[in-house]
Amino acid sequence: MLAVVIVFCTSAAVLVLEILAGRLLAPYVGVSLETYTGIIGTVLAAIAVGTAAGGRLADRIDPRRLLGPTLIAGGILAWVSLPLLTWMGPTVGRGADSIVVLTAVAFFLPAAVLSAASPMVAKLRLSDLGQTGAVVGGLSAAGTAGALVGTFGTGFILLAALPTRPIVLAIGASLVVGGTALWFRFATTMPSMRTATVLLALVVATAGTAATATSVCQWETAYYCVTIEHDPTDPDGRILQLDDMRHSHVHLTDPAQLDFRYVRVFAQVADRHGTGALSVFHVGGGGFTFPRYLEATRPGSTNVVAEIDTELVEIAEAHLDLRPSDDLVVETVDARGALVDADDGVFDVVVGDAFGGMSVPWHLTTREVVAEIRRVLSPGGTYVVNVIDRNERHFVRAKAATLIDQFDHVAIIFPPVATAHSANYVLVASDAPLEDLVIDPEDGRKVTGAELEEFVGGARVLTDGFAPVDQLISR
Repeated sequence: MLAVVIVFCTSAAVLVLEILAGRLLAPYVGVSLETYTGIIGTVLAAIAVGTAAGGRLADRIDPRRLLGPTLIAGGILAWVSLPLLTWMGPTVGRGADSIVVLTAVAFFLPAAVLSAASPMVAKLRLSDLGQTGAVVGGLSAAGTAGALVGTFGTGFILLAALPTRPIVLAIGASLVVGGTALWFRFATTMPSMRTATVLLALVVATAGTAATATSVCQWETAYYCVTIEHDPTDPDGRILQLDDMRHSHVHLTDPAQLDFRYVRVFAQVADRHGTGALSVFHVGGGGFTFPRYLEATRPGSTNVVAEIDTELVEIAEAHLDLRPSDDLVVETVDARGALVDADDGVFDVVVGDAFGGMSVPWHLTTREVVAEIRRVLSPGGTYVVNVIDRNERHFVRAKAATLIDQFDHVAIIFPPVATAHSANYVLVASDAPLEDLVIDPEDGRKVTGAELEEFVGGARVLTDGFAPVDQLISR
């Protein structure tokens, strides 16, 4: 029974660390398909190396002498991952190679060391060759069960209840305590006082360093690392950062003031519908800058905001002067589901502001969701969406092709200054002509017609069956 428990717990610990890695890396490299691909691949490599090394060691050294130190080392290395991330995270870039490097530095060794426990336990259990299948199969099942518990327990329970770093500290402590118990259980001789003192000092020093390694996040929600900074030039200004991106600029007492260029373009797009009240659906809330702007500048307007992150809404209410009302309704649901449930032709404008750098919810980019947006727009209504892209702008091209597939008229508002790096592109779509869309030259350049067609080129329409958004951005 003890063998099953050891394999179950070490496998669970590896998967807990793997799930937590996504949140711990987010402030430095963002959250994308590439992030999770890099993490999963690196941890799988660590598991392969660890099981191979553990099997070789078990053939040379009595596994009873190895199991305790292995768990202790795994716990200490789990602790070490926190200061390593704090130290190295701000220095890496944002590409796939940076994700793999950062994951390897922080999590390769703890995953490899903990994975070494399984072949050690198997060596102890394989006393009868006639039972090899049952032993190996049983231990494999225990390891898989532990991995499942670690995955579901972390994703569905732990991350909703606790910040990531205390979870890592607790995992490390559990492994150190369990490893110490195994060491004493299987030891033929007790460690010397000097050895025990050195080990205790190492444990205390590592745990203390890990506990004091500060997170860059003020809050950790189920979806984001959240930080709110004070604008150094304006005591009334607040800047919301989600993961590795400055997402919103909010003025607490003057919501009509807009600092980010793309939000000013949103306002100019809304101006094509006159100056009266509007019915607007917002895909994503963030800092709620634009809903608050419309509420302040267009009295009587109805704003429905679909923001999936409940905790982010609470933070905005507490620190960004968000005040939900009958005219500013916040629904903590996925925006696509809210669009499907909405009636036909009820919104004058649909605003897309859920795409942040590499953190793009691909299911909000496709032809199918654009068709839903077109359905809920009133005749002549407008869909305006902010897209962040870089380099060759493959994502912008594909998103424009998708809008052209569904709407009669499409425009792209390019940055006023050409850039080869990340930039905001505002895409506008309507079944009514966009000649009345006037953009301040300081905020961007409107591209339509033949120039737009040339820019889009042969870009492929994004669909639910094919939407490689992360790869388009990173290419």
